[in-house]
Amino acid sequence: MKLTNIKSNKSKKGITLIELTVVILVLLSLISVLFIGARAWLRGSDRATAALLIRNAQQGMRSQSNIVGIDTPVSVADGGVAIAYATAWQTANPNGNVANLRPLSQEVFAPGGFVEVTTANLGTPPAHPSNGNTFTPGSADYDTVTPLGVLYMTSTIEPDFFAPPNVQ
Repeated sequence: MKLTNIKSNKSKKGITLIELTVVILVLLSLISVLFIGARAWLRGSDRATAALLIRNAQQGMRSQSNIVGIDTPVSVADGGVAIAYATAWQTANPNGNVANLRPLSQEVFAPGGFVEVTTANLGTPPAHPSNGNTFTPGSADYDTVTPLGVLYMTSTIEPDFFAPPNVQ
């Protein structure tokens, strides 16, 4: 007698629609996590770039003040106030000609200066690395020497992040 129900030893090749859907969902999940991580990395990169620009501007203002012989104003806590660069220069150099003095902003923000900008943007801070944010002067304007503890340039985004620590 012959058996009519014989199973084939050949395996079926390929994947089912459900398996394909699961694989696509897993890949889409991994790609979304990648984009979220890339966005967070970009935000952190923008913050770091802004912090470096603020630091370079601060060092440039202090360095230029020291180069021309201006005493740094004492801290605000001790009653110090920001002083105009040209006025401070005249006080430090009573026999000097203020007509030959470039504004502090042009010393700090210049091609080859402390903060690199193009010739067309001489004297103005560079664009903020993150969209919609700007740099603002720490005191009256960019031609002012700030007292100790006051930043020369700040950012409209997260001012507390860029502020110096409260040291007592």
